[in-house]
Amino acid sequence: MRVQAFMFYGCALFFLATDIVYWLWSGDWTGTTAMALAVGLAGLIGFYIHFTIRRLENANGGPLYEDDPEGDIADAAGELGFFSPHSWWPLFVALGAAAVALGMVFGWWLVLLGACATIMATIGLVFEYYRGHFAH
Repeated sequence: MRVQAFMFYGCALFFLATDIVYWLWSGDWTGTTAMALAVGLAGLIGFYIHFTIRRLENANGGPLYEDDPEGDIADAAGELGFFSPHSWWPLFVALGAAAVALGMVFGWWLVLLGACATIMATIGLVFEYYRGHFAH
């Protein structure tokens, strides 16, 4: 996965070069700022992937299976993690976030209501498997 990190670094460099050329030719601050944000976003994603890969390599004691040119598909077999098959909480988080967004249009009272709903739904999502029938 190290290749993906360098792809995002390459995107950040490309956006930086085009941002400089755009700024010199147009003098438009709006487009220049948008391109600068694209540079920062691509660099941020590349840095996160690079940092995560380094941490995973240190935990596994070597390169990842995806980075091994001699590796087989069966090398990466096994459990990948736990994924909730039936959770309704992401829907409620999205509805609360939509209420916050609509509250910015219709009134501050809906922002407060949506923020409370989003916080409660996020708590429910995080602690879903700590109580009740599905507790570990």
